[in-house]
Amino acid sequence: MIYLLAVIGALTIAVLLWRAFGPERVGVSARQTPVAPDDDPDFLRKLGEQQRRTDDEN
Repeated sequence: MIYLLAVIGALTIAVLLWRAFGPERVGVSARQTPVAPDDDPDFLRKLGEQQRRTDDEN
Protein backbone atom coordinates (compact mmCIF):
# COMPACT_ATOMS: atom_id res chain seq x y z
CA MET A 1 0.00 0.00 0.00
CA ILE A 2 2.84 2.38 0.81
CA TYR A 3 4.46 1.67 -2.56
CA LEU A 4 1.21 2.46 -4.35
CA LEU A 5 0.93 5.81 -2.58
CA ALA A 6 4.57 6.56 -3.38
CA VAL A 7 3.99 5.85 -7.07
CA ILE A 8 0.86 8.01 -7.15
CA GLY A 9 2.74 10.82 -5.40
CA ALA A 10 5.68 10.58 -7.79
CA LEU A 11 3.38 10.65 -10.81
CA THR A 12 1.51 13.64 -9.41
CA ILE A 13 4.74 15.55 -8.86
CA ALA A 14 5.99 14.62 -12.33
CA VAL A 15 2.78 15.85 -13.96
CA LEU A 16 2.83 19.11 -12.00
CA LEU A 17 6.46 19.76 -12.91
CA TRP A 18 5.76 18.94 -16.57
CA ARG A 19 2.84 21.37 -16.64
CA ALA A 20 4.87 24.08 -14.91
CA PHE A 21 8.14 23.79 -16.84
CA GLY A 22 7.36 21.64 -19.88
CA PRO A 23 7.35 22.80 -23.47
CA GLU A 24 4.55 24.99 -24.72
CA ARG A 25 1.63 23.20 -26.27
CA VAL A 26 1.45 23.44 -30.05
CA GLY A 27 -1.61 25.18 -31.43
CA VAL A 28 -2.61 26.80 -28.16
CA SER A 29 -2.43 30.55 -28.37
CA ALA A 30 -1.73 32.73 -25.39
CA ARG A 31 -4.85 33.54 -23.44
CA GLN A 32 -5.98 37.10 -23.72
CA THR A 33 -7.36 38.26 -20.46
CA PRO A 34 -10.33 40.56 -20.75
CA VAL A 35 -9.57 44.22 -20.14
CA ALA A 36 -11.68 45.98 -17.57
CA PRO A 37 -13.43 49.10 -18.90
CA ASP A 38 -11.43 51.40 -16.65
CA ASP A 39 -8.17 49.94 -18.05
CA ASP A 40 -9.21 50.10 -21.71
CA PRO A 41 -7.86 53.29 -23.34
CA ASP A 42 -10.36 53.14 -26.22
CA PHE A 43 -13.29 52.91 -23.81
CA LEU A 44 -11.98 55.82 -21.75
CA ARG A 45 -11.45 57.93 -24.89
CA LYS A 46 -15.00 57.26 -26.10
CA LEU A 47 -16.37 57.98 -22.65
CA GLY A 48 -14.52 61.31 -22.57
CA GLU A 49 -15.85 62.24 -26.01
CA GLN A 50 -19.41 61.41 -24.96
CA GLN A 51 -19.05 63.47 -21.81
CA ARG A 52 -17.70 66.45 -23.77
CA ARG A 53 -20.61 66.21 -26.21
CA THR A 54 -23.09 66.12 -23.32
CA ASP A 55 -21.39 69.13 -21.67
CA ASP A 56 -21.44 71.06 -24.97
CA GLU A 57 -25.18 70.42 -25.43
CA ASN A 58 -26.01 71.79 -21.97
